[in-house]
Amino acid sequence: MSSPPQPEVARSVLGDSVAWKDLTVVVKGKRKYSDRVVKSSNGYALSGTMTVIMGPRKSGKSTLLRALAGRLDDSASIYGEVFVNGAKSSLNYGSYGFVKRKNTLIGSLTVREYLYYSALLQLPGFLCDKKNVVEDAIDAMSLGDYANNIIGGHCGSKGLSYGEKRRVSIARELVMDPRFLFIDEPLYHLDSVSALMMIVNLKKLANTGCTLVFTIYQSSTEVFGLFDRICLLSNGKTLFFGETLACLQHFSNAGFPCPIMQSPSDHFLRAINTEFDRIISVCQNWQDGHGDSSSVNMDTSAAIRTLEKTYQSSADSAEVETMILRLTEWEGPSLKSKGQASNATRIIVLTWRSLLIMSREWKYYWFRLLLYMLLTSSIGTIFSGLSHSLTSVGARVAAIFMFVSFGSLLSVVGVPEQLKEVKVYVCEDSNKHSGAFVFLTGQFLASIPFLFLISISSSLLFYFLIGLRSEFAYMMYFVVNLFICLLVNEGLVLLVATILHDVFWSIVFLVFMHAMMMLSAGYFRIRSALPGPVWVYPMSYIAVHTLTIQGILENEYDGILFTTGQVRSVSGYEALQNVYDMPETEHSKWKILMILSLMTLGYRVLVFLLLHIRVKKFSFLGFCIVNARSTTNMNGLRRARKMK
Repeated sequence: MSSPPQPEVARSVLGDSVAWKDLTVVVKGKRKYSDRVVKSSNGYALSGTMTVIMGPRKSGKSTLLRALAGRLDDSASIYGEVFVNGAKSSLNYGSYGFVKRKNTLIGSLTVREYLYYSALLQLPGFLCDKKNVVEDAIDAMSLGDYANNIIGGHCGSKGLSYGEKRRVSIARELVMDPRFLFIDEPLYHLDSVSALMMIVNLKKLANTGCTLVFTIYQSSTEVFGLFDRICLLSNGKTLFFGETLACLQHFSNAGFPCPIMQSPSDHFLRAINTEFDRIISVCQNWQDGHGDSSSVNMDTSAAIRTLEKTYQSSADSAEVETMILRLTEWEGPSLKSKGQASNATRIIVLTWRSLLIMSREWKYYWFRLLLYMLLTSSIGTIFSGLSHSLTSVGARVAAIFMFVSFGSLLSVVGVPEQLKEVKVYVCEDSNKHSGAFVFLTGQFLASIPFLFLISISSSLLFYFLIGLRSEFAYMMYFVVNLFICLLVNEGLVLLVATILHDVFWSIVFLVFMHAMMMLSAGYFRIRSALPGPVWVYPMSYIAVHTLTIQGILENEYDGILFTTGQVRSVSGYEALQNVYDMPETEHSKWKILMILSLMTLGYRVLVFLLLHIRVKKFSFLGFCIVNARSTTNMNGLRRARKMK
């Protein structure tokens, strides 16, 4: 007859728990000295408690956290067992939240707006229900005083501090009311006051029954006292797991008692951080005979070996194994996947959110509109007063070329904002709040009103100053042609930003690409005289400048006759041949619009492939490479366990 469960076990059965046994994570090429980032780790986390994974830099903290949350890359191989509520099962959507180390927020939104849009992307149901969830998340992280503040600062207003932004990142995951919450470095870059405020809020959240597991590098004494359990890692090895106060006794038993005036976390990291060996060598060089070097005389490698050996033979290690056995004897409540918002809802939410961002990001949107107006005014005043005679054809072609070319080049101004949107998408997609198709559709729909505003305002001003054909149909074709040209350029900017992920190199590459397209557009040298390889095929055919200029020129000179004498006249096409290589194709300007529309779609399809397929392809290749040696690695682990 089995003994009745202990009170702590009974609570974990009624609540939620996660336990891991002999957990080893192998990442090929992750480190020079070892592929095993986490080595045979044992531990557990119970409902209503805070379990912290502590260790120096590159000790395997984040890797262990991602392994427990099921967020490892496909290139990583995981061995051992992870139990959720006593069963070998993964965490479903909505049952857990995962917060990365770095904040990825939208600075032009307020805290309440950002969380509300996040709730709309994550949760199904009616809008009023989501407002209540958002307010609960704001209260849980003590953000009530900042709920209406802009996150990143806007138009001279002061943005949130780093600690407040960190709490917003956590509140974003709380709108799902998760039963497990994994946080990578919640105290990252926080001062002592912000760190204490963060842990107090997390402690309050744990008291509601949520199971919290997070990593930490260092903490103050006040913060350390709020932790329930600690998992101490060094080079992937578990040096201790258990109650925080028991960790102090463990170090004392191993011969490393904590000094009275020193923080426990500082003492732990000092003992197990191998980077202190370099400090020892420096200190020994300048320490004189009267100095006391005992505080820096500890051999960290020997300390790690001693602590590991002491822990393996201690009662704490045996208690962990017993607790894991008890937790896996009873299967707790199963975690069902929560409902998700539909793709149609997400597209609407992302479109509306992007429109709101555009209306507030004056540096990248309204200032860009101003630049277009200034550029159009400059070109228009330079070429103003042109007649409709044969002699003005060259000047009109030059004006149209400059207007299209430099107008396309101004799309580079949107690189920083496009990079922000890509980063936000990556963050939201990792938590399954969005998807490549949803993101691209919402981003495309949101850009239409803004780009059309640029097109119609610039076109009307250009028309007025240059004096092009005044018929309404011709003027509207000009507007539509320029509008689709800007859509193509936006797609190109998004594609380059997705590939390079860097503002500087994205701008450099785009400026170079636009210069190449301007050279092959047929103005500096007619297309028939360009060298065939590269310049004609494919550059002149993929250059948006070539198609846009050709369509505008046909729209302007189609059906125009210039009288050169009493009996002879020259058509508009013939007049263009002297300054621009204009093909005589019937109704080609409509075909050009179709080709530009296909280019608009094509660039976004390429971005979709990069976001959705390319990552999976490389992850699959890495997964195959790792698993090609998985049998060898597994046999090696088994032999090592037998030797132990």
